[in-house]
Amino acid sequence: MADIRIGTSGWRYPPWRGTFYPQGLVQRRELEHLSRAVRTIEINGSFYSLQRPENYQAWAAQTPEDFVFAVKGGRFITHMKQLRGVEVPLANFLASGVLALGPKLGPMLWQLPPRMRFDPERLDAFLAMLPRSTGAAAELATRHDERLEGRAFTTTDADRPLRHALEVRHPSFEDPALVELLRAHDVALVVADTAGTWPYLEDVTADFVYARLHGDSELYVSGYTPDALDTWAEKVRAWRDGTSPAGEHTLAPAAPERPEGRDVYVYFDNDVKVHAPYDAIGLAERLGAGPVSSV
Repeated sequence: MADIRIGTSGWRYPPWRGTFYPQGLVQRRELEHLSRAVRTIEINGSFYSLQRPENYQAWAAQTPEDFVFAVKGGRFITHMKQLRGVEVPLANFLASGVLALGPKLGPMLWQLPPRMRFDPERLDAFLAMLPRSTGAAAELATRHDERLEGRAFTTTDADRPLRHALEVRHPSFEDPALVELLRAHDVALVVADTAGTWPYLEDVTADFVYARLHGDSELYVSGYTPDALDTWAEKVRAWRDGTSPAGEHTLAPAAPERPEGRDVYVYFDNDVKVHAPYDAIGLAERLGAGPVSSV
């Protein structure tokens, strides 16, 4: 049966301390606390800098057995290089310890900058470069450069499928050719709710769906009302059941129905006023998709 996993983007936020996190909870136990309330978390520190294998190993150790992390790709690849000449940076990213998550490694998120326009050839070349299994990722990781010498992690405990999702932010991506390209590579187009700041697209382009909820009316700040969470629950159920409705927020004809359903990952990124963890728990409760034991 297709799975639904709902969580937050990141977990280390000062405003959460003494509100969502109990007063006096030490910082090193925040991930442990949140991971008992949700079934997935997006690692976003990996976007800002290359992490180390011991970080990923520690995060895996602090979370329940049935837990999955999404990993956000490095901004050096997406924002600085803008997907050009990124063979070695991609190898460095994969060698930085991502594979140390083992069975807890979920989808990889690639978020493009708002200034980057849709260039089909450049995007096609990048998508073709992405490894589709942990075995392929481990092989690619061995091509890292000297910056990773002595700190590279280039092995995997098992060869598992590896999924990728793409979040776009320039209006030029509102093009049916984008959907066609992502479907050809089986890469998910992120359903990004950004309070109207960037494109909002609901085309299903892969065997799973990836949504990021950045705020209903104010980017990163506003929470989701009970009615809004009800609406999102309906969308998630439809995706989980294998349908991909076409409508005002789709660019291309609907993808074929998938009788076995689609896994759905949803991450709340409206962290400023501590809405994210509560909204994630609220949506999961509506869908019966919370963890077996919760805080």
